[in-house]
Amino acid sequence: MRYNRDFLLFTGKKPKEIENDDVKKYLYYMVERKKVAVSTLNIIINALKFYYGEVLGKKFIYEVKRPKKNKKLPVVLSTEEVYKILNAPSNINKHKAILMLIYSAGLRVGEVVKLRPADIDSERGLIHIKGSKGRKDRYTILSQTALKILKEYYKQYKPGKWLFEGAKPGRNITVRTVQVIFKQACKKAGINKKVTVHTLRHSFATYLLESGVDLRYIQELLGHKSSKTTEIYTHVSKTSLAKIKNPLYNIREELT
Repeated sequence: MRYNRDFLLFTGKKPKEIENDDVKKYLYYMVERKKVAVSTLNIIINALKFYYGEVLGKKFIYEVKRPKKNKKLPVVLSTEEVYKILNAPSNINKHKAILMLIYSAGLRVGEVVKLRPADIDSERGLIHIKGSKGRKDRYTILSQTALKILKEYYKQYKPGKWLFEGAKPGRNITVRTVQVIFKQACKKAGINKKVTVHTLRHSFATYLLESGVDLRYIQELLGHKSSKTTEIYTHVSKTSLAKIKNPLYNIREELT
């Protein structure tokens, strides 16, 4: 409704008077003047396509070519940076346990807040993720280092229904709270990169890839439906890049 209304205000016409050229001018205006993102532009196209294509039965709207989404590579933290972040929280047991689980198991922030004590299989060294993205269950690895911190946390807090309980009794910690915990840890650790909690998950996957773990296993651990989603980490991994001989190598002695 918003974009259809904005479109009519832009053209100054009534819906039945709209022509193909009006759509093109509006889309061009949104890209060049308003600087909308590709994802927003696709929403606009969907809005116009539905109203003028489905409701009014116009065919011109189908001639609009959809822009390809920008392929941005994920930001990755080094092991040294992760170490600084994990040691930054003032609440050593709880906050450190949360961040450590996210990184060491490659969890989504929405997954760590929904963990229950029974999901931690300390004997097998696994974490059972239930009803995650796509309503799929999966198992991921449980670090012994993370388990040690988790046991200390458990003794102190004695969680009930949820592994990480929030301020309100019987409620789990919120995603927003974890985001704040991570942001404060990054600030204290002196991390200047543009990162989010999800960066820990990216860093987990990249670390496994650089350690020689097969991409198929990484896909399973992350819970990716398609292998193409996991393949993005091959573009940020330094393993293959390290094998490339730099063209400056042969003339370094002359320069020095």
